[in-house]
Amino acid sequence: MAQGPVFRPSRSYRIFQALNSIFMLALLLTMLVPFVNTLALSFSTPRNSMQPGIVLWPDPFSLSGYEVLFKQIDIWRPLLNNTYVAVVGTLLHVMLSAITAYALVRRPFPGRRIFVFLLLVTMMIPMENIMIPIYVVYKDLGLLNTLNAIVVSGAVSGFSVLLLKNFFEGIPVELAESAEIDGATDLRVFAQIFLPLSLAGLATVTLFQFVSKWNNFFEAVLFLSDTSKYTLQIALKSLIINSDITSTTDAVVKNTQMAGVVVSVLPLIILYPFLQRFFTSGITLGAVKE
Repeated sequence: MAQGPVFRPSRSYRIFQALNSIFMLALLLTMLVPFVNTLALSFSTPRNSMQPGIVLWPDPFSLSGYEVLFKQIDIWRPLLNNTYVAVVGTLLHVMLSAITAYALVRRPFPGRRIFVFLLLVTMMIPMENIMIPIYVVYKDLGLLNTLNAIVVSGAVSGFSVLLLKNFFEGIPVELAESAEIDGATDLRVFAQIFLPLSLAGLATVTLFQFVSKWNNFFEAVLFLSDTSKYTLQIALKSLIINSDITSTTDAVVKNTQMAGVVVSVLPLIILYPFLQRFFTSGITLGAVKE
């Protein structure tokens, strides 16, 4: 059997590949080295963590930073507050966005195009431009200084609705019509047909929103003043910045500061592998409509 021509990369192509690999490696190091340094400092002794330079391996290994973080500083309360905001806020966001997308796809109504256009407009307005009106509304609703203020903030976003709308439009309409002929209600069609066939889109929205809620800082600073309601990001800000500007014996050593950073990113590192296989296909399929 005759074989096709064998591809032989040219010299310029090999040089490009080598330079591209070097560039990608350098880019990887700019992200990997700071994280490894943070991880190593969190497991270092208080004295060694204060030494200048980059540390890539703790010598000796110590858990004193985590002991101080959980026993003396009591990071548990901000951690639980952050978990509540991230979990409840994400569930509310995914549910409302999915219901809105389903209504746009399955139940045409007058002015639907205008509604979609307004969703696009909301994606162009940054939070900083509307923080004063939002603050006034939340004050009138009695939500200030409560965790629910952060939960309901951004409960629905144009990006999530339009992404799920594209997913739902890819589901054969015959499936829904057959179910309706058999007597299925809208709720049953939504829960048993549209949601199971859109797991990639739901996982994408879930990952985006969970990361956003978990890392939320601006809205927490804006709406919260009670220290017992502080989320993890505000606690880390107080832990790191306030300790760096004081010279008293109450200053938190760097290994404890880095332990707080590790605790804050650990849930995201644990969550991502479970949603990764949905995430890539979710972004690709949800962004393209035939």
